[in-house]
Amino acid sequence: MNQIKLEIDKVFDFVSKHSVTALAGDAKKANLMLEKGNGNGNKFLGWLNLPSSTSDKALSEILDSANLLRTKCEVVVVIGIGGSYLGAKAVIDAISGSFDSLEGKRPLIVFAGHNIGEDYLVELSRFLTGRQFGIVNISKSGTTTEPALAFRILKKQLEEAVGKDEAKNRTIAITDATRGALRTLAGKEGYKTFVIPDNVGGRFSVLTPVGLLPIAIAGIDIAKLVAGAADMEKITGAGTPFEDNIAEIYAATRNVLYRSGKKTEILANFNPKLHFIAEWWKQLYGESEGKEQKGIFNAAVDFTTDLHSMGQWIQEGERTVFETVISVAEPEHRLEVPTDPENLDGLNYLAGKRVDFVNKMAEKGTQLAHLEGGVPNLRIELPKLDEYCLGQLLYFFERACGISGYILGVNPFNQPGVEAYKKNMFALLKKPGYENITL
Repeated sequence: MNQIKLEIDKVFDFVSKHSVTALAGDAKKANLMLEKGNGNGNKFLGWLNLPSSTSDKALSEILDSANLLRTKCEVVVVIGIGGSYLGAKAVIDAISGSFDSLEGKRPLIVFAGHNIGEDYLVELSRFLTGRQFGIVNISKSGTTTEPALAFRILKKQLEEAVGKDEAKNRTIAITDATRGALRTLAGKEGYKTFVIPDNVGGRFSVLTPVGLLPIAIAGIDIAKLVAGAADMEKITGAGTPFEDNIAEIYAATRNVLYRSGKKTEILANFNPKLHFIAEWWKQLYGESEGKEQKGIFNAAVDFTTDLHSMGQWIQEGERTVFETVISVAEPEHRLEVPTDPENLDGLNYLAGKRVDFVNKMAEKGTQLAHLEGGVPNLRIELPKLDEYCLGQLLYFFERACGISGYILGVNPFNQPGVEAYKKNMFALLKKPGYENITL
């Protein structure tokens, strides 16, 4: 089996191996709390066994809807915010060819409702004018400001372009099973719907229809994605010994580093296709652990690009950081450096070598430099960047996040701080019910 690997040996110059193994009991206890459902936030553990419980019938229904939009639309707008778009965006960018949509190999998938940008919405509307497009609207309530605003605008444009009957056929709602504004609207308009499970929070929803439908529209094999996650579900279960359980090891290691004063975790990658995997990871861990004045601050960089910007700070800035690197063992394509007779750029010493070999040496050289500069280094290796391995990675991070949050002593499955800005925004906008709030 092509299994992802976790390497932590490069942290032992900064914390002892014993300090990590000393947390094995806490990690195992946390993992058991997940499985027994007796920890804080236990109403939101539906993601835990989701991969193994996803049926072929459920995947087939998602594929049927995806194929319908693929045949009708040259552009599909996915509306959602936070976990309602980041997971899908991450997988699509990681797996698809970088220029597939430009070559017409799949519909162009664009995202809306993840910001309140007037220029963005106007420019998106202009881009959609004259093009065949459809909408996937993702919202449990249907009233979250950013996606609701985008859907109101784009729904009107789609209906004006193709008529209400055809717009109905090109709109899919992913929402609550029984209640909420979007559920009511979907019933009234006759939209095809999929359900966001009540027991799955947004940042853990990538393996529900929230992520799987947009991913399938992009032509990505969602069955292989789920299969990879299902295998990782088995590997990281509480029955797996600590020394073999990469989710428990990762959770324990990052908590040991945090207790030693390493307050920021930088997720680094050496493959540009992984940029939005890091964005998804930032939300997953930041929203899960940043509570009660606790929690590791999550940052992300794209190497080697950011070695020419943030690299200076990582190398010589405040020594409160550690680094987790995602590395892909074998890229999909092969490209060798050609020989140039004039050699004006001085690169003939690389002639005949693969570009990936150069990249791997940059990764190794960076690791050595950062270790020397006082930055502990963890490394996650994917055998290759395909659906199966990416499914493993997503589930690995989810499982480890739950374990890590419990070790930290917080509820990993709520997000009370997210409501603070909304209350103030609604008061400033004079939304009914918020007029009496004093700012």
